[in-house]
Amino acid sequence: MNRFASLLLTGLICLVAAGQFVQVITRYVLEIPIMGLEETLLYPTLWLYMLGAVNASRENTHIRANVLEIFLSTERQATVLAIVGEILSIIVGCWLTYWAWDFTKYSWRVWKESPTLYIPTFYVEVSLLIGLALMMLYTVVHLGRHIQSLFVVEERSHD
Repeated sequence: MNRFASLLLTGLICLVAAGQFVQVITRYVLEIPIMGLEETLLYPTLWLYMLGAVNASRENTHIRANVLEIFLSTERQATVLAIVGEILSIIVGCWLTYWAWDFTKYSWRVWKESPTLYIPTFYVEVSLLIGLALMMLYTVVHLGRHIQSLFVVEERSHD
């Protein structure tokens, strides 16, 4: 799964970079822009953003402001802080996922199309729901690990 995620993200970023390169060369050097290229680049770009966020959630490498950890003196306190952080992340993430679900239902019902190439925008908009749902899944997994490690820390302190 890790290998697949890495290959998919690498492929998406290469596709976006190549598309932007072609756009710059054709528009500014050759002065013959390719109509609809921006529309087609929207799809891999948004999927790249969302799957990149999922990957950061999976690896637990999101950017954090760990200011409170400076004032903590024990491993148990740091674990409790991590649990509180994961719970808050789940609350906010579930709220955003609910909004993404409503937006996905709306996108399915309206079935908008891109202005030039008439590509259904649903396929890019559904990335929000899928990305947020996967991020919530990984956040729950990390919460479980933190809770498990809290009991391990408590067992070590009783020994």
